[in-house]
Amino acid sequence: MLKSLFNIFKVPELKKKVLFTLGILIAYRLGSHIPTPGINTAALGEFFATQGNTIFGMIDLFVGGNLSKATIFALGIMPYITASIVMQLLGGVIPYFEKLKKEGPEGQKKITQYTRYGTLIVGIFNAFWITTFLESITTPSGAAVVPYPGLMFKFVTVLTLVTGTILIMWLGEQITEKGIGNGISLIIFIGIIAQYPNGFINTFKMVATGTLPLILAIAVLVFMVLATTAVIFITEATRKIPVQYAKRVIGRKIYGGQATYIPLKVNSAGVIPIIFAQSVLMFPQTITTFFKDSDFMHMLSSWLSPGAFLHTVLYVIMIVFFAYFYTAIVLNPTEIAANMKKYGGFIPGRKPGKRTAEYINNVIVRITLPGAIFFAFIAVTPTFLIQYARLPFYFGGTGLIIIVGVALDTLKQIESHLVMRHYDGFMKKGKLRGRSR
Repeated sequence: MLKSLFNIFKVPELKKKVLFTLGILIAYRLGSHIPTPGINTAALGEFFATQGNTIFGMIDLFVGGNLSKATIFALGIMPYITASIVMQLLGGVIPYFEKLKKEGPEGQKKITQYTRYGTLIVGIFNAFWITTFLESITTPSGAAVVPYPGLMFKFVTVLTLVTGTILIMWLGEQITEKGIGNGISLIIFIGIIAQYPNGFINTFKMVATGTLPLILAIAVLVFMVLATTAVIFITEATRKIPVQYAKRVIGRKIYGGQATYIPLKVNSAGVIPIIFAQSVLMFPQTITTFFKDSDFMHMLSSWLSPGAFLHTVLYVIMIVFFAYFYTAIVLNPTEIAANMKKYGGFIPGRKPGKRTAEYINNVIVRITLPGAIFFAFIAVTPTFLIQYARLPFYFGGTGLIIIVGVALDTLKQIESHLVMRHYDGFMKKGKLRGRSR
């Protein structure tokens, strides 16, 4: 492992990408310590100390703890994710956006531009909600989170939070373009990771003082390790479809004839279904906070709180739905079958063309369901277990799946750069392996 880490800095291009990514992530974390003007951060921290397993605790998890500290990045990257969801849904419904998706880089530029506009609109709405929400908060001791509410506070706070979101979006795009890994995913990843050290320290303190039983703490730690192992296993699991390429005679040379396979991942959508499902569920919960005097809205808010039965059922359903939805976007069986036929490839026992596409589609449908159900199980189960254990920090399956998925994706990108330069990578026993020099 250490040798592989040193190899990163032996490849100039890879070294530049890694250092650039680290620099951007450090800049993001520095911005996470700049408070928004006009907010009593001590009172806000007192309020969030009791909100670990609520919608506010969940939102705070995704924005890297910025909401509980009311920093300039309190909105996080969630408006961008929401806008991306809307654009992907429109791409499958409205012909204009579907046409843009097929236009290649130029069409993608327009989609990215529309996504940015959508981020601005969603950001303004979310910022106004957060501003109104902050003005209404009072701590159990009676202290107001916003000492001087009013129109000026709303204007300054909305402007600050929306600007922060636009900056985060730009930072993520810079990582994707010039760094290593997916920038948006890495920003969410680093935000979740940053909250764990203090949580573990507080856990050790609780064990030392006897507040948390040692056996229970060990049991939770073992569960975390086993859950992480299971997530890695499912994330890397693939279904290999054998493909045979027929021999072709071109001039005096014979081409083809080799056997290979199509690796279809059990979880082709990665962490996207988790993020999408959580973003969608946050929206109605956000709306209910505007109607605190309504008994119905108060009841609906309790039903949609993390850990509630309705929230859990909807969460599982949406994870499965988005798993199929996103897999259909990234994997097109008809296109795969057409490319195989074009280059003389076929699946043994299947006719090229339509029959091959139907077979590949059936395989995708079958393997996606167990992967989606497993991820949904991992996403909801730790919430109940940790709620029972009453740990001093929020550890959920959602965060775990995001951390594992992003880490593996980034490692694979680093691995591919090392293998191309004939260096040993991280996964010597995996699919990618450094070639002998």
